Amino acid sequence: MRYTDAPARREELLRRLSAEGYVSSSRVAEELGVSEMTIRRDLRQLEGEGLARRVIGGASLPNLGHGRPFDERAVTGSGEKHAIAEACLDLLDGAVTVALDAGTSVAPLTGMLQPGTTIVSHSAPVIQAAIERADVELVAVGGVYQSETRSFAGATARRTIADYSVDIAVLSATAVDTTGILCANALDAELKQELARAARTTILLVDHSKLGARAPIRVGGLDLVDVILTDPGADPDDLQALRDAGATVVVAGEHVAPGSLTSRATSATTDAPGVGVS
Repeated sequence: MRYTDAPARREELLRRLSAEGYVSSSRVAEELGVSEMTIRRDLRQLEGEGLARRVIGGASLPNLGHGRPFDERAVTGSGEKHAIAEACLDLLDGAVTVALDAGTSVAPLTGMLQPGTTIVSHSAPVIQAAIERADVELVAVGGVYQSETRSFAGATARRTIADYSVDIAVLSATAVDTTGILCANALDAELKQELARAARTTILLVDHSKLGARAPIRVGGLDLVDVILTDPGADPDDLQALRDAGATVVVAGEHVAPGSLTSRATSATTDAPGVGVS
């Protein structure tokens, strides 16, 4: 198959970069049926967008395993992130145990959760905020500390999360489009996957700038989560594209009946909610 359409070709280059971490210009040109000069132009554009890093003979993922620092991301769209977190509370109604991801959209939820909630998290800001509350239970997930995301990752963190069963996991992402959920940190992607596996219901919080955007690491398809929650600044075309792809998308401010989420696990289990060790 010849990839003569530039957007489709660059999408394929990103897919290969995410899967392998590196692409060879000559090899991929031959496999896609285009010239090596065309591939080099594509890689130059992807590099300009921050999605690839050109090296001798091809390209690799940019700053592999790392994204923008947490503090820098926290101040970007902070108003939208707080609005999304507040809207998320209605979806958490009745949840006893909530797992919180390391994203800046998720962290504000820590101070908003109902007293008596058990919080499971590998995020240092979430852990610190939970410690300061005397009315919640905390399962602090440790591991290898990552300063860029201010979170713990690695095998220890994955094993700890895998030992728990939680009612709802709240995730964040660098980008989401019709192909799925994307992030900029390979180790962080592994933890997001574990959190989704541990949860009966999974919510993705993303501000409108993340819709239709791109990032180098694939976390999973849209079916990894039960609902995507975003802010009113979202482009209607982006919302419709995600809905057409099968996603349930909620905009902050829309009425959602508390506790009305349909879980991926509803048909698989009828256990009472709560935290458990598997």
